Amino acid sequence: MTHLLEDLTHFLSQSPTSWHAAMEMGNRLASLDFTPLSPNEKWVLEKGKKYFVIQDGSIAAFALPSKKPQKMSLIAAHTDSPALKLKPKPVIEKENMQMLGVEIYGSPILPTWVNRDLAIAGRVVVLRKNNAIEEELVFFDDAPVLIPLLAPHLDREAYKKGLELKKQEHLTPIATLKDKDFDQNYLESLLKRQLSFHKLLDFELFLIPLDHPRFIGKDGEMLASYRLDNLASAHAGLVAMGHLEKAPSGSLPIGIFWDHEEVGSATHTGAESPFFHDLLKHLSSFYKLSGEEETLLRRRSLCLSVDLTHAYNPNYEKKYDPQHIPLLGEGITIKYNANMRYSTTAKSGAWIRVMCESLGLKSQQFVNRTDNPAGSTVGPIFSTNFGIETADIGIPQLSMHAAREVIACQDHIDMCTLLTYFLQETA
Repeated sequence: MTHLLEDLTHFLSQSPTSWHAAMEMGNRLASLDFTPLSPNEKWVLEKGKKYFVIQDGSIAAFALPSKKPQKMSLIAAHTDSPALKLKPKPVIEKENMQMLGVEIYGSPILPTWVNRDLAIAGRVVVLRKNNAIEEELVFFDDAPVLIPLLAPHLDREAYKKGLELKKQEHLTPIATLKDKDFDQNYLESLLKRQLSFHKLLDFELFLIPLDHPRFIGKDGEMLASYRLDNLASAHAGLVAMGHLEKAPSGSLPIGIFWDHEEVGSATHTGAESPFFHDLLKHLSSFYKLSGEEETLLRRRSLCLSVDLTHAYNPNYEKKYDPQHIPLLGEGITIKYNANMRYSTTAKSGAWIRVMCESLGLKSQQFVNRTDNPAGSTVGPIFSTNFGIETADIGIPQLSMHAAREVIACQDHIDMCTLLTYFLQETA
């Protein structure tokens, strides 16, 4: 098993939420001589150096060329995944149990979240005794909750028709049993295991599957984990950025990883936000680009929007277009859609195929069945907002949006190879 794959499993384990993922990516970039910048302060930049900036669950990294850049090489992905999110007043008492009310974030495959150990993870805003308001990240893997299913003996018809979950009634996990030492404020008492604070002001907390990433198959040729969509792509982009000693001459390599793709990207840190626009303004100001020069910079650039795609599932073969079936282990997948739900054009798709061929990597093409509308990615949003040629690519994945997803290990290695080459050699 290569170090790259073991590193991916560690990255997944350290990134239960988008905020944790952004922090982990920032820590790794800092160890590779990338200098952190604040989105709330004036930037002092220097040619030849590398930088990153974090805003909540989004992060961008870049390397500055020694001369005014003529083009950008961009990698775009996202840091969030479908999940269950605690409601603002989550605690529910029933008999001798405390339970937690949840909302649905994105579109998780709900039956995969039941009868499974779930940790509470996310961010909280607290008031300290000195009246300071501070944000903290938490991950409670030592106090799992669980959503119990009904036994078939109590409703013998329920499972004959297939599992049906009512979102309001059936997705409430059991958190704890009340006893003589029962604490009325369950959530605050749990948080005080990790944090010292005067008052809990607010929080954004998710339920996270606790199963560890695991290699499966006869020779460990596949990897099963939660949040492969889309942390596998974020990891591949991070690996590519990490291999940069410096920016190629005349080219500006950028990796940008947004939050909130799974809920439409229309947030202050999503792909619809000013996050990249502000970054581009900083860079244009630093290189003293005129308005025309910035326009030409964008026109000469290429963005790879990297997100996982639907692998062929042999149990549901009629759900795929027979001429476009992405197979696990068969390489980089280029995604197309006539209505531009994916941003790939003939031009950008050709560039991907040429790069794959020059590296000896396999590539595949994917479109949905004509009678099944496609999903989308950050690619169309980015290309629309900035007029930058974009290709949507990914690696095949089984059980997308489940609490346990599957990829082929070689596909991830190939994606890391492609993105590393892209940043260093082409645009």
